[in-house]
Amino acid sequence: MIGPVGSPFSFDVAVIGGGIVGLASARELILRHPNLTFTLLEKEKELSLHQTGHNSGVIHSGIYYTPGSLKAQLCVRGAMLTYQYCQKKGVPYKKCGKLIVAVEREEIPRLKALYERGQVNNVQDLRLIDAKAIREKEPYCRGIMALDSPNTGIVDWQLVALTYGKDFQEAGGTVITDFEASDIKVAAESAAGSAEGLKYPIIIKSSQGKEVRCRFVLTCGGLYSDRLSEISGCSSEPRIVPFRGDYLVLKPEKNYLVRGNIYPVPNPRFPFLGFHFTPRMDGSVWLGPNAVLAFKREGYKLFDFDTQDFVNAVSYRGLQKLVMKNIVYGMGEIYRGVFTSAQVKNLQKFIPELSPSDVLRGPSGVRAQALDAEGNLVDDFVFDGGKGELGSRILHVRNAPSPAASSSLAIAEMIADELEKRFQL
Repeated sequence: MIGPVGSPFSFDVAVIGGGIVGLASARELILRHPNLTFTLLEKEKELSLHQTGHNSGVIHSGIYYTPGSLKAQLCVRGAMLTYQYCQKKGVPYKKCGKLIVAVEREEIPRLKALYERGQVNNVQDLRLIDAKAIREKEPYCRGIMALDSPNTGIVDWQLVALTYGKDFQEAGGTVITDFEASDIKVAAESAAGSAEGLKYPIIIKSSQGKEVRCRFVLTCGGLYSDRLSEISGCSSEPRIVPFRGDYLVLKPEKNYLVRGNIYPVPNPRFPFLGFHFTPRMDGSVWLGPNAVLAFKREGYKLFDFDTQDFVNAVSYRGLQKLVMKNIVYGMGEIYRGVFTSAQVKNLQKFIPELSPSDVLRGPSGVRAQALDAEGNLVDDFVFDGGKGELGSRILHVRNAPSPAASSSLAIAEMIADELEKRFQL
């Protein structure tokens, strides 16, 4: 890794964004095209500090997602590639499994539908189990039926992402940190109609006035994907709205209560999966998260606030419509975020022995949720570019929703295919 650039650098392809999707894509591209030059630009001094660095660490198997959707296809393949990659690179992981647990009779039809969906998505080794089998796998968990997914696992996604970055650099890629892209434009001397133009017609300028030149640009901006699109003259929609998720952590002496991932049956009336139990590679157990509007795109604390981020979010018609459709659910999420006992009450449906004295406040993450103007969560991957000399040389990853980490290697394959098609690499 190198620090901020001084004089202009020139590359065939510049990837903006040092999270797991950007790093996986940069790695895939340079392995396919070793004769081209690549750089990865990251605004922070280190890689993978935001969504990737605050990830819960689950390797999802692909159960939840609409059959035939990119989410489903990429997650199933991505999980397989992740296990292969971790095995090859010596990155620690655990296949600790997951139970999706029904605690009420009315949830059983939805649980069985999930099982059918998982089968269609080609998720391996799924089975429905009864209350006795639940206790055999999770002695402290109570439920009347569960979907057992033994190939769900856990890993440190930040470590995985940094390993992608190491692969990229070892293959000859250049990582430039402390480079916040503030402008993307065509060099004046490469305007359409000039005799030959420049070999590197795109200029990416940082907020500190540094410049990188390239032929093509891939943006994987996560929480800033819409703004990167805007500064390049492309569409501002779908808009990114940040949602903060706050976790509780089991006290170490209570970690015995949880062996693997324990999830609720998703309620289709609500936009997020709900509270769950997640063991971590370090031996800790996270409980949660809730989902509340963050007043800052990288605001991990309750009172973090950024005026521009706040105004952009609350003035957006799409968010206003989402709030009105989910006002009761949203108020409940805020309440549970403030009062630990309210979160624990939800979790006690699954592990009755859990008490408020068994938990501590834990870390938070911020999810980049893409919203359309009608208040609908954009539930699948979105890629776009633009027109003209600049827009035709840019590919924006506009929405890479959860499970983007689990899908990262498969996403990278798709992005590389798309770049090859658009830019004739």
